[in-house]
Amino acid sequence: MRTTDISIDRHELGELAPLLLKVAGISLLVGVAGIALMATIGGRGLDRILQSWLLGFVFFLSLSLGALFFVLLHHLTRAGWSVVVRRLAEGMAALFPLLALFALPIVLELPHLYHWAEPGAAAHDHVLAGKAVWLDPGFFAIRLGLYLLIWSVLGIYLYSRSLRQDETGDPRLTVTMEKRSAPGMLLFALAVNFCAFDLLMSLDPHWFSTIFGVYLFAGSVVVFFAVLPHLTHWLQHHRELLHSVTVEHFHDMGKMLFAFVVFWAYIAFSQYMLIWYGNLPEETEWFLRRQTGQWTWLSLALALGHFVIPFVLLLPRSTKRKIHRLLLVSAWMVMMHYLDLYWIVMPEFSPAKLPFDPTDLFVMLAMAGAYGMAWVFLLRRHSLIPTQDPRLAESLAFENA
Repeated sequence: MRTTDISIDRHELGELAPLLLKVAGISLLVGVAGIALMATIGGRGLDRILQSWLLGFVFFLSLSLGALFFVLLHHLTRAGWSVVVRRLAEGMAALFPLLALFALPIVLELPHLYHWAEPGAAAHDHVLAGKAVWLDPGFFAIRLGLYLLIWSVLGIYLYSRSLRQDETGDPRLTVTMEKRSAPGMLLFALAVNFCAFDLLMSLDPHWFSTIFGVYLFAGSVVVFFAVLPHLTHWLQHHRELLHSVTVEHFHDMGKMLFAFVVFWAYIAFSQYMLIWYGNLPEETEWFLRRQTGQWTWLSLALALGHFVIPFVLLLPRSTKRKIHRLLLVSAWMVMMHYLDLYWIVMPEFSPAKLPFDPTDLFVMLAMAGAYGMAWVFLLRRHSLIPTQDPRLAESLAFENA
């Protein structure tokens, strides 16, 4: 059995922290400047900027949701292999307070994004009238705040307990985190489901799908397991975690990515097939909007790019063990997840054509910069692996069969 002495490995950001903060800061400044430029010289109105903002918010929200799911699942299953990469996920799972700040422009300007939030919208629409209690701007803000509060408490609690264990070495903290993760997973699932209904499905308040929340969840886990190998490899490129994280761990990251690519496809097909078979106008209209005009090509691209291509590439064992191949597929999946969210959000505002715009890029740069800076601030003075976790030795010695 392979053994690793972590004392010979670098597992703190150290001098990397200023570099990361500088890169993230530049991204933030370029993004903010670009948004300002689009709003002034570019003539982009508040509506178009908020559409890009909602898209960017959901992207980074989904990334943190995938990270929180991974940490909860790690504790629930008492996993061993994932100990050495758990701290990286814990950092992302503790960033929901920042995401709450990202959500403020959406909450404050609801009528610019959601038709049902416009004054008097329900007066001549019996569907909106029937949903008026739920689709109320004040109630929407309360619910979104509650979702973010639940995720923030879970993420910060698990992160702080993990750091506490580094200080004390108390193995009972692992047991405590395992116990808290069981009800935590239930709260996580409920919040994700209803948040997907509120943030995305209500963009078209006449359409509904009972598994839409599961669809968003599947994409969230996909993007997390697509980002994690890149983050880990980048750290290794800068001499961090060189001995602690091996090809065996990358192999399991690849397996998890493959599993949730298939799960996403299963949910996507199930949702589409049931609505197609039922052939009810109030259900099919949502998909028809995405199967006509320029959106047809993006729908086909998602079917191929989000499932067929990664399925074929990730199926062989060699792809998951050849790190550069895994990174290539992972980068592809990050792009596919963004396009998937684009396919969900943007047809509600531009049903005739694909409204790709520089504003989308600038919003992503701004949010990525802020997100990256917050992650570095959380981890800059702490170990990048849980040094006192009782399963650390198992993780360091992990080998795939």
